[in-house]
Amino acid sequence: MKVIFIPGNGGGGPNDNWFPYLKEELEKLKIEVIASEFPDSQLARESYWIPFLKNDLKADDQTVLVGHSSGAIAAMRFAETNRLLGSVLVGAYHTDLGLSTEKQSGYFNRPWDWKSIMQNQKWIIQFASVNDPWIPIEEARYVHEKLNTEYHEFLDQGHFGGDYGKLVFPELLEALKARIPIFEQ
Repeated sequence: MKVIFIPGNGGGGPNDNWFPYLKEELEKLKIEVIASEFPDSQLARESYWIPFLKNDLKADDQTVLVGHSSGAIAAMRFAETNRLLGSVLVGAYHTDLGLSTEKQSGYFNRPWDWKSIMQNQKWIIQFASVNDPWIPIEEARYVHEKLNTEYHEFLDQGHFGGDYGKLVFPELLEALKARIPIFEQ
């Protein structure tokens, strides 16, 4: 089993926000963590990211994807056609938000296959914040409704980035520990 981090577009890659904290904590538990630089990091286009997840990082049915922002979008699109153990969606949304960079990503040019996203993995955990300056809370709530996620909504975590001091994320760590098979003994 392994955990793969998927950053948001324009993010800091493997050193983005709370990734270093979560990586260190999971590795203490003997879990393999992949925190890699993604190609096309500014636009996070699907045509680069989905093949990168599948062919380079070898995401499979023993993988947990942890996606932040557009990384959460990539995790959902990946799960439409690929099996996973589970996923964590942080700052997820389902529309292009009216942003040209999101339109260019390729993720929003067709309807979502919500049923396949759910059926291709055992569980989905989601984190959202009411005061997210990028993602209206209605977007996150809609994703929760469609995917029946384990849903954690905060009032004051913004976009779960360093701008809100979110360099640690114990809530995500505890939610993962409750779902990862190694802890279910």
